Amino acid sequence: MPIIQVTLVQGRDEEKVQRFIRAVARVAHAELDAPMSAIRVMVNEVPPQRFAVGDVLKSDAEEVKA
Repeated sequence: MPIIQVTLVQGRDEEKVQRFIRAVARVAHAELDAPMSAIRVMVNEVPPQRFAVGDVLKSDAEEVKA
């Protein structure tokens, strides 16, 4: 049973995230020959102030863009 966990920074449109989940499940089904009923996809969303690349928080990077 494939268990796929994805971590994203919060802020994406809900429909987009749901389409992504379905697409990931379809790829696992097609490439791993796993039955859809056995595939688990979990998306964990992290607030931008809790995600960093090096010492630059994603929330800091967004402030620089603005």
